[in-house]
Amino acid sequence: QVQLAESGGGLVQAGGSLRLSCAASGRTFSRYGMGWFRQAPGKEREFVAAIIWSGDNSYYADSVKGRFTISRDNAKNTVYLQMNSLKPEDTAVYYCAASKLYSGSYYGDSYDYWGQGTQVTVSS
Repeated sequence: QVQLAESGGGLVQAGGSLRLSCAASGRTFSRYGMGWFRQAPGKEREFVAAIIWSGDNSYYADSVKGRFTISRDNAKNTVYLQMNSLKPEDTAVYYCAASKLYSGSYYGDSYDYWGQGTQVTVSS
């Protein structure tokens, strides 16, 4: 069992930056692929980024590539999402998720545990 808790959301102006954190409970964090997803009002949840168990590889949605960076610290049981050059269309609730697939996945159904989400609002 893994429990996830996101933090770091808030209100920021367009062009600004935020760093989201996701703290995981349990001693098996390093066995999970980790992902970030987001859901804007009236829209479906969408994939943002994922990182493999070791942290050696990551992948991104086209909409955030070059602006967002996912990373993890297995010693601290934490995964991060550094978000730069934020745009109003990045406004959403951001969720972290843990997958028993070591590589993570683009698909939400492949994740086994989810956090409660943190709100990110980007003003124009």
